[in-house]
Amino acid sequence: MKFACKTPFSQRVRFLMLLVCCMSTCQVTAQEPLVLETGMARVTVASAGGGLIEFRLRDHALNPLNWRVTPDLEPPVASGKPYLQGHFLCLDRWGPPTEAEQKRGMPFHGEAPRVVWQIQDKPVQRDGLVVASMGCRLPLAGFKVQRALSLGASALLVKEHVTNVNPRGRIYNWVQHPSIAPPFLANETVVDSNAQQGFLQDNPVPTDHQKASRWPAVRINRQQVNLRRFVDDGDDGHDVSSFVFADTTTLGWVTASNPKAGLLIGYVWKTSDYPWLNIWRYRHEGKVAARGLEFGTTGYHQPFPALVREQNILGRALFEYIDTGETITKSYVVFVTKLPANFLGVARLEYQGKEIRILERGNDGPRRLSVAIKHWLN
Repeated sequence: MKFACKTPFSQRVRFLMLLVCCMSTCQVTAQEPLVLETGMARVTVASAGGGLIEFRLRDHALNPLNWRVTPDLEPPVASGKPYLQGHFLCLDRWGPPTEAEQKRGMPFHGEAPRVVWQIQDKPVQRDGLVVASMGCRLPLAGFKVQRALSLGASALLVKEHVTNVNPRGRIYNWVQHPSIAPPFLANETVVDSNAQQGFLQDNPVPTDHQKASRWPAVRINRQQVNLRRFVDDGDDGHDVSSFVFADTTTLGWVTASNPKAGLLIGYVWKTSDYPWLNIWRYRHEGKVAARGLEFGTTGYHQPFPALVREQNILGRALFEYIDTGETITKSYVVFVTKLPANFLGVARLEYQGKEIRILERGNDGPRRLSVAIKHWLN
């Protein structure tokens, strides 16, 4: 596979996912999922692949994270074998391996969503929170991963620790891949973020900020597209757009709101942990099938040699380095909340006084929402 291949992004992604899935080897032991519940919300994390596959309010049946990889993207797997679903972790890479790595079994998006995670601490009540932990090992990457989860009301704090057990340091990437799907994902679903400048993966890499797209606009097939909405239009295929945040922005956020269903899911993180936001859109048979609200350490969907050559885009690095024996910790918050009727989307999101505060878009009496959270990002 040539790194400078001009094949459309959607075709490259599908081919590489099919190829790498078939060539990789994964643990197949089935285990019970990890379930955390409060009086307001329920969270389910699969042990097979470690994906966050359910986050819903107890009195609302809709689960935004119900996406599962479909046969048009990857071949079906045996019962209990890990596969891409819900919000999964891309580690030690985002996107394809090199041809040589493929031959040695390295999967698309890395091993983290392709191995069985071990539940280490089952859910218990502690200080008004429901807490649990799980972890896995990535033998090809040489990483050990620990994940701590703390659920309070309808907000979940996820803290992950990655340790390099290799005898040498190495570069890597670490990308969160929340994937929303119908019925929560619908024509009326709106995605908002405080991201700023970016580019479409199929377009030339912008050489400076003046040549970059500005959120939520991006050029796709010579047309200006507003990424806030994604609707059925008869076309098939993928596209991915990647964005950075302003230098002064310390907290990145992305939300998806469905006013018809009266539900919003949102993510908040430190931009020092995850400086990139990547928006994946996928239609199948003309219908909206998935959206990725992906935040991480890179915004370039290429194998490592291409990342090393490019180094950075829009002033942001395309990979990180972890030394031998080093442990790096990153965290994020995900929350769900009900919406008032005819909600227009999110203009601003901030953390104040143990609350996530949300300001509605629009100048004519915008409404304010709040979500209680006991533990915050470190």
